[in-house]
Amino acid sequence: MRLLAAVLLCVIGLSGSMPQIRTTATPLPHDAYVWQRAWTPPVLSSVRRSSDVVRAWRLLVAEADASGRWTTVAIPWSDVQATKKPVIGVIRIDGRFDEARMPALLDQVMARVEPVSASLAGVEIDYDCPTSKLAIYARFLAALRSRLAPPLKLSITALPTWMTSSELERLTRDLDEIVLQVHAVDDPRRGLFDAGRAERWVRDFGQRIRRPFRVALPAYDVRVTWRPDGRLASVEGEMPLRAGATNGELLRAAPEAVLQFLHAMRRAAPEGLVGIAWFRLPTDADSRSWSLQTWRAVIAGELPAVRLSAGLVPAELSDLWTVTLSNDGPVDAPLPRQVRLDPACEAADGANGFRLAAAGEPLVLEATGNGRLRANRKRIIGWARCTEPERVLDVVQ
Repeated sequence: MRLLAAVLLCVIGLSGSMPQIRTTATPLPHDAYVWQRAWTPPVLSSVRRSSDVVRAWRLLVAEADASGRWTTVAIPWSDVQATKKPVIGVIRIDGRFDEARMPALLDQVMARVEPVSASLAGVEIDYDCPTSKLAIYARFLAALRSRLAPPLKLSITALPTWMTSSELERLTRDLDEIVLQVHAVDDPRRGLFDAGRAERWVRDFGQRIRRPFRVALPAYDVRVTWRPDGRLASVEGEMPLRAGATNGELLRAAPEAVLQFLHAMRRAAPEGLVGIAWFRLPTDADSRSWSLQTWRAVIAGELPAVRLSAGLVPAELSDLWTVTLSNDGPVDAPLPRQVRLDPACEAADGANGFRLAAAGEPLVLEATGNGRLRANRKRIIGWARCTEPERVLDVVQ
């Protein structure tokens, strides 16, 4: 699933009628996307440990890149079936949608779906269609629907910008379900997710399509790079930035903001909203994702208080100390703005996301970005030369 990589257009031309609102007596059900191309032990572990909170899995089955090359994911179906949860197989399509190639593309999609159709409850197409091409996309989906076996449901992912198109109703009319993406890379000040904006999109979308839909919520961060003119250059959600990149910026999906959105949906959700689809299932090996504990806490509806502490640990050399940051709580914690060293420290430097602030007393290590420290983890953030210092340090959030 790609992020919205351009400035999102204002939503206009919506119906003037009041949307139907309902309060949810019980929490909305939760689906989870498994987007990894390789089902490593950490991925399998997360699937097994999360089946109790997941309604259905949305698994990446195959992906076509912008050049038309296909990658098919080797899914361990017996392990997935052991969770006893429905599976929606997702086909990701990148690049432009060429109507002349539609018959060939349909054949290619079916060639990936048919071998695994017995394991699927539905098929989902993930394609970030340009708003101007929705009519062509609608014809493709109608043709695909005619070729799917009757038991298989058909769904797609949708973008908020589509609400400016008169083709939206036609596109969604015969779909069983739509998944609205509300995380976007367009304004660094908003981060990856803005709860207020997402809520407006969801309400407007529900009023517009009047069809069952889910909303895709992020459980991960992305690092982006920018061109000299300020335009977006790249979005990297799983792999580190290329070597030498100096203008990378981490955009967070703050668990607190996502929880705020879920609380708003619990109080009053659009009539057509039937559930949440998380992108993507956290794993212990995914450095960009939330921890599994944090994700489960957000689903449960309550984030425990953050418990960050910092301290000095003696190094091998006399009067030399390692500065450590510890998250002793059960959920991820945003990195603090500052860690203040003891006045007995006369020299210091930062590491791993921290640097020495401008000279002053006491010395201060300050965060260079807006990352997070996972639950029950420690990080070395610097060193200090001190004479008989106080080992417990002040943390400034």
